[in-house]
Amino acid sequence: MSGPLARRLGTADAVVIGLGSMIGAGVFAAFGPAARAAGTGLLIGLAIAAVIAYCNATASAQLAAAYPTSGGTYIYGRERLGHWWGYTAGWGFVVGKTASCAAMALTFASYAVPGPWWAQRVVAVAGVLALAALNYRGVTKTAQLTRILVATSLAALAVVVAGIAAGGRAGPENLGGWPAIGGGYGILQAAGLLFFAFAGYARIATMGEEVRDPRRTIPRAIPIALLITVAVYLVVAVAVLLAAGPARLAASAAPLTTAVQAAGAGGLAPVVRVGGALAALGALLALIAGIGRTSLAMARHGDLPRWLAAVHPRFQVPHHAEIALAVVVSALVATVDLRGVIGFSSFGVLIYYAIANAAAFTQPAGQRRWPRALNLLGVAGCLVLVATLPWQSVLAGVIMFAIGLAGRAAVRRA
Repeated sequence: MSGPLARRLGTADAVVIGLGSMIGAGVFAAFGPAARAAGTGLLIGLAIAAVIAYCNATASAQLAAAYPTSGGTYIYGRERLGHWWGYTAGWGFVVGKTASCAAMALTFASYAVPGPWWAQRVVAVAGVLALAALNYRGVTKTAQLTRILVATSLAALAVVVAGIAAGGRAGPENLGGWPAIGGGYGILQAAGLLFFAFAGYARIATMGEEVRDPRRTIPRAIPIALLITVAVYLVVAVAVLLAAGPARLAASAAPLTTAVQAAGAGGLAPVVRVGGALAALGALLALIAGIGRTSLAMARHGDLPRWLAAVHPRFQVPHHAEIALAVVVSALVATVDLRGVIGFSSFGVLIYYAIANAAAFTQPAGQRRWPRALNLLGVAGCLVLVATLPWQSVLAGVIMFAIGLAGRAAVRRA
């Protein structure tokens, strides 16, 4: 049975879902790769990523107000630019974010169970299935759990920052040389990697069919969630740099743990572990919800199997899409380690938002809420960051899109 989803989310719920998507495991992991790329210049990279994210957020909010249905940029691209553009955005989002789901599940397990690899895989699969079951029960259940996970993640980050400040070893002397180690190219690469941690506000737009008064709620919720996240990330980034310095962060797989240990607050390492586990769960929960809604929209238009367009008659969620996603992610988690997909996911998401900005640029004056200059800056920024990602990520992203576009062309010919 396919039908509309229920509008049950208010502004506060939408902001919480956006925060749950952004204040996820990225803040516990992304500073390491960013420090390797740019050293202390990761702060500049963070600012660049935030500006581009703001352009993308305003474009998404403006489009979502005009097209308040599930699917996000898949729908916006179809409506404003053409079916192929919409498909490109949707394909990049679904494939890239499915890999991110597996990465978040494994990240959760690595924080929660510091044991053998097989135990981590079992816990990761259990986490995926549990959150998929919760999503199956309805979007209000998703919002309620996300609220709890966001609150605990923010509390853990606050404890980390306070511990670094009280440890007595943090200071400018840990920053090393300036200018940035990575130079201009390294700063842009750091911005592309850090963009991975900002991209969650798309989840609000992809759930546009479940938001009450979407023309008012979504344009308010997306910028609020983004600004809160930027403030949190900036405070945490400054704290960990002052505590550990760029060299130690660059060499660490768990940069926040390294920072509290370097600051003389090693006793807070369990807090980082708990915070990382809960943040990964929050990101995974929001990812499952967002991918399910985009898959629903693509299935409605025949770009994915029609079976995925089913909406549960009682819970009013895309239950077939979420079941399929849970199966695929569980299989990935059980067989491969995708914790290194930050660059790959960033590639797909940056293309997704470049299309969103292009779609927003074409909107008529009656639908506009922000100037077109922001859309131009957003497109240019996304494409620049794509070009400066690690070459392995660019190659994997190009192959991903080539497979998707060739597959659609073959189906259309058939």
